[in-house]
Amino acid sequence: MNILQKLFGAAPSADLQGVIDEGAFLVDVRTPGEFNQGNVKGSVNIPVDSIASKLSLFKNKKNIIVFCRSGSRSNMAKTILENHGFNNVINGGTWEQVSKFVK
Repeated sequence: MNILQKLFGAAPSADLQGVIDEGAFLVDVRTPGEFNQGNVKGSVNIPVDSIASKLSLFKNKKNIIVFCRSGSRSNMAKTILENHGFNNVINGGTWEQVSKFVK
């Protein structure tokens, strides 16, 4: 586990692949401008500052993977979701990392 994974709790690659293959809800928590410059196929853009007001979008999802540019905002998003009772959230780290596992 590298230092960023220790700091931000990003999931190991093997875990990410399995959860993505099972149809995880992929959430990019960057700004719309960042999202429009490049994003993960099939992901939705819900900026981290909008997470708390859009909790209904996360209900009834088997697994949720949040990600951003560095893993920092996705860690904040994971914490917000966990504080609202979602225990199926994975910090995927960077959007580039997550995109490697999406077919």
